[in-house]
Amino acid sequence: MAKRTHSLSEGKQNIIAALLEEYDIKSADDIQDALKDLLGGTIQSMMEAELDNHLGYETYERSDNSNARNGHKPKKIRSKYGEMSVGVPQDRESSFEPQIVKKRQKDISHIEDKIVAMYAKGLTTRQISDQIEDIYGFEVSEGMISDVTNKLLPEIENWQRRPLASVYPVVFIDAVHFSVRDDHIIRRLAAYVILGINADGYKEVLSLQIGENESSKYWLGILNELKNRGVADIMILCADGLTGIKEAIDTAFPKTEYQRCIVHQVRNTLKHVADKDKKQFAADLKTIYHASSEEDGYERMLEVTEKWNPHYPNAMKSWATNWDVLSPIFKFSATVRKVIYTTNAIESLNSCYRKLNRQRSVFPNDTALLKALYLATFEATKKWNLPLRDWGKCYGEFSIMYEGRLK
Repeated sequence: MAKRTHSLSEGKQNIIAALLEEYDIKSADDIQDALKDLLGGTIQSMMEAELDNHLGYETYERSDNSNARNGHKPKKIRSKYGEMSVGVPQDRESSFEPQIVKKRQKDISHIEDKIVAMYAKGLTTRQISDQIEDIYGFEVSEGMISDVTNKLLPEIENWQRRPLASVYPVVFIDAVHFSVRDDHIIRRLAAYVILGINADGYKEVLSLQIGENESSKYWLGILNELKNRGVADIMILCADGLTGIKEAIDTAFPKTEYQRCIVHQVRNTLKHVADKDKKQFAADLKTIYHASSEEDGYERMLEVTEKWNPHYPNAMKSWATNWDVLSPIFKFSATVRKVIYTTNAIESLNSCYRKLNRQRSVFPNDTALLKALYLATFEATKKWNLPLRDWGKCYGEFSIMYEGRLK
């Protein structure tokens, strides 16, 4: 069935007819120019009416008011139809402040929102400037773009300081690496995302940190910051082999179990393996972390080591060395293990961060990286409106394993 066309009122039809005649419209660009001209004229008329109201009398009327009109001040404003010039009416006492376009306002097109949205996708200031010019036909300087995005910094600071829940059953720490320019030298920095699963099973980004040198002192500072924001207890903290993380956990949260990330452990192991053997090697590793108990898992680890050691003598060394921090998962059921050793909880976030890497090979400074990470995080977490699957079973298990701590 064909869609019914929207019928215009007679008044609107008359306006369109007059518009076509007045502006000699022949193309879509002509329509754009006509609308820009009409918008400018409308704004001008509204400001004149605002001044009339402010003074208490209209143009050419007599009045005893000591204040009076005092000409116009030219001003350029940006709109979604392009850039236009208007004359802002002035008064002798300089007490008039127009509301339709405020004193320091130069943009009525929500360009700032669009700049922030493009920055969130990882576009550089140059790319944003070019896109704004292509779409709207006016230039936006790279300095202005930086100024707009710098308005986020107090918001980021408040977000980083916001109060947190007292208990998080599981916390993940993961890193994504970015290139950042510093005094003409490009450094490779790690952006650490700290993600918690709260007692209701919802994912929550607790903090974003940009670091260069990992150490127990560095991680102790990060964990103490979480404590200062209200975190009293964490059941399990899951991370890769970050330097000093275990010692920091033992000091800041002595009851917390440190679980070495199984996914990272598997990936690091397979780096030692030739492509032709990776599929079988990965299948053998699965028998370790899918084992029914720690004892069974340890036996599987020894078997895998014995099988592959002649071909890849370094591949399995870290399994034996780090068994104490790889083995906590064995006390849990398959449901809870899945929460701990899969990266689903954090992978969607990392995919957003990796898009930033694809868009921008180098960030101009740490602040630019932090702004982009914050915006990417905000976009990704908009969709986090459901608890983890089977969280009820997980919560029940945590309540038994960590009796009295899930308050």
